[in-house]
Amino acid sequence: MPYRAWFQCISGCNEKYELNEVVYQCRKCGDLLEVKHDMDKLHRHSPEHWKRLFDERYRRSKWPYGSSVWGKKEWVCPNVDNGNVVSLYEGGSNLFWAERLGKELGLEDLWIKQCGNAHTGSFKDLGMTVLVSMVKQMIAEGKDIPAVACASTGDTSAALASYCAAAGILAIVFLPKNKVSHAQLIQPIANGALTLSLDTDFDGCMKLVKEICSKNNIYLANSMNSLRIEGQKTVSIEIVQQFDWEVPDVVIVPGGNLGNTAALGKGFLMMQELRLIDKLPRIVCAQAAKANPLYLSYLKGFKEFTPVKAQKTLANAIQIGDPVSYKKAINVLKAFNGIVEQATEDELANASAQADRTGLFSCPHTGVALAVLIKLLEKKAIRREEKVVVISTAHGLKFPEFKISYHENKLEEVIPRFANLPVEVQPRYDAVRTAIYRKLEQISS
Repeated sequence: MPYRAWFQCISGCNEKYELNEVVYQCRKCGDLLEVKHDMDKLHRHSPEHWKRLFDERYRRSKWPYGSSVWGKKEWVCPNVDNGNVVSLYEGGSNLFWAERLGKELGLEDLWIKQCGNAHTGSFKDLGMTVLVSMVKQMIAEGKDIPAVACASTGDTSAALASYCAAAGILAIVFLPKNKVSHAQLIQPIANGALTLSLDTDFDGCMKLVKEICSKNNIYLANSMNSLRIEGQKTVSIEIVQQFDWEVPDVVIVPGGNLGNTAALGKGFLMMQELRLIDKLPRIVCAQAAKANPLYLSYLKGFKEFTPVKAQKTLANAIQIGDPVSYKKAINVLKAFNGIVEQATEDELANASAQADRTGLFSCPHTGVALAVLIKLLEKKAIRREEKVVVISTAHGLKFPEFKISYHENKLEEVIPRFANLPVEVQPRYDAVRTAIYRKLEQISS
């Protein structure tokens, strides 16, 4: 049966637009849009049908359903023809049982959803496959879209550049100068994107890219474009699928532009509406203390929201003081008995390093989420017997400077409690043996 989705204003003014329209905000009231689905048609199938279908497709080779995003195409973006799907086999990332780290923290059932185990190394692939596929669909329908552009602190630009390269579409990325790691900067360069380095912060890049796109018919790829939320919401579905369709008690996600918080909620609510699940988890949004507008709003019961000037933080991907998706995120947190907590530079760096000592290799943004987990355990806001999932948003290999500087004690405001520098020894048996047994003594003491 034909399924359908469309854009609709989040403020309830009943404005609707087709997904192949170049529109990002309600033309009537100026608020954000969200993708709505024909739920009556989706309801015609039982919960068991959807579970079976998604399980049958999961990580298989039939195009395009082996992608964990496009394996849920009917729920994500049915408007794209299969021939216009631009996929790099995204999703299906490891849901890692962090047994050792959980024991160290006193948590019985800790899991890390490793979204950084992706083609470009972050969760941004999940949304970008949907957005670029829709652009390819529009071009096939005759629309004149010369390029796709985004403002980014690194991960969004990498995902956009890669998917546009696969589609043969020009990507333009706006990056804040000297605020992106070399590992992140090289990705759009290698994929052939027009990479613009601007002497401003993310919010400044965002303001400029919106102006460029609106005046030049260039398609905007930032998370104010709700097509990306549709791909990112599959993280919720995938987590539940990986738990054999059981819902965890708590999900913790780093929060910057807040699209991921909104997306997580949307995925869980859709499963609940279609009766695949009968309860919702609590969602925790973790912010860096130096870029914490949602946390400050949470302290006031979400009665008001005021943007802040984001300060420099090690968690540079969430160094955002004026997040686009704050209304969507607040709505989700209210519906999910949500919590917002913050982490200092010292807390996020040490939490990331502690996780690394148990076999992970965590980005600083995952460090924010882990630090918030530790704080909420101490406050007893999370019970030690609860099943907790931490969303790891990017791979640690994208942040070598952060890792090296931590272990060399070169990070401002951070006292590295888990530093582990190389030990220089003479190339002699006795010297090497002494170094080994000295370490063994340290471990046992």
